[in-house]
Amino acid sequence: MASNGKSRFLQVYNRLKSELLQDPAFDFTDDSQHWIERMLDYNVPGGKLNRGLSVIDSYKVLKEGKELGEHEEFLACALGWCIEWLQAYFLVLDDIMDGSHTRRGQPCWFRVPQVGMIAANDGILLRNHIPRILRLHFRDKPYYADLLDLFNEVEFQTASGQMLDLITTHEGAKDLSKYKMPVYKRIVQYKTAYYSFYLPVACALIASGENLDNFGDVKNILVGMGTYFQVQDDYLDCFGDPEVIGKIGTDIEDFKCSWLIVQALQYAEENQTQILNENYGKSDPSCVAKVKAIYNELQLQKVFAEYERSSYEQLIASIEAQPSKAVQEVLKSFLGKIYRRQK
Repeated sequence: MASNGKSRFLQVYNRLKSELLQDPAFDFTDDSQHWIERMLDYNVPGGKLNRGLSVIDSYKVLKEGKELGEHEEFLACALGWCIEWLQAYFLVLDDIMDGSHTRRGQPCWFRVPQVGMIAANDGILLRNHIPRILRLHFRDKPYYADLLDLFNEVEFQTASGQMLDLITTHEGAKDLSKYKMPVYKRIVQYKTAYYSFYLPVACALIASGENLDNFGDVKNILVGMGTYFQVQDDYLDCFGDPEVIGKIGTDIEDFKCSWLIVQALQYAEENQTQILNENYGKSDPSCVAKVKAIYNELQLQKVFAEYERSSYEQLIASIEAQPSKAVQEVLKSFLGKIYRRQK
C-alpha cells in the first residue's frame, strides 16, 4: 500500500481513538483519558501495521477495481485497526508472561515507569475496545454478528495456541523430547496463523458481503501461509543477517520450540542429540555455537531451502485452484509479500 494509504490509515486511528476516549459507557476523568491515550499511542500504531493494511488491500481487490467511497474505505480501515488492537492486546500480555524487555525498539509497556502490572488491565481494555469500535461503526450492517463471531473465534484460537506454546516451552524441566513437528505446527497454526493471515482476509470477505462458510479452502491456504511465514521467522532468527532483520536472534538461548530444533532432533544421530540436549536453552555463547554447529552439520540451510520451494509450489497450486480470480489475487499478493523474504 502506498504511503498515502498508510497516512490515511493513521488518520482513521486518530478518529477511532478520539471516539474511544468519548465512549458514553464510561464517565472519563481527565486522568483516565490521558492514561488511555498514552497507552494506545504507545502500543497500537507502532508496528509495521501489515495486518491492518492488508484488510484494505484485500477489500479493494475483492471489489474488483470498483472505486471505494470514502465511508467504505473508512470501514475497511476500521476493521484493519481492530486487528491492530487485537495484536496490541496480545503483545502487551505476552511481554508480561515472557518477562520481555523491549518491543518494537522501546521498553515493553509494563516496563515503563508507573505502568508495571497496570499493563495487565490495559490489555483487557485493548481487547474491549474491539467490540466498542465494531458496535459504533458496524451495528447496522447485516454482517455485524459475523464480525463479532470472527474476532471472538480468532482470539480464542490465538490464546489457545499461546497456552500450548507456554506449557510446551516454559513448564518444568527443559525437555526437548516434546519438540516434534505436529506439536510445532499446532502451536504456530493457532498462535500466529489465524490472526496474522486468516483474520485480515476474513474481515475483507465479510465486509464485501461474502459468507465465510464458503471459503474453507481459503482459510486452509492462509493458515498454511502463516505456518510457512513462522518457519521463515525461525530460520532467519538463526541464519538471517542481524543488520537486515534489525535484531539478534535468541531462539536457541530462549529454548524456543523453533522449526530448526524440531528438524535437528528429527535428523540428529545419538551423539548430536546429546549435544543439543546439553546446550539448547543456555545463554552461554559457547553453548549457542555448539547448537549452531550441529545445525550446520545437518545442513539445515539446505533443508529449509527445500521446504521453502515445496511450500511455495503447494501454496501456488492451491491458490490457482480457487474459482474466484479476485480471491486468487488476494492470496497471491499475500504470498508475494513473504516468499523468500530476508527480514
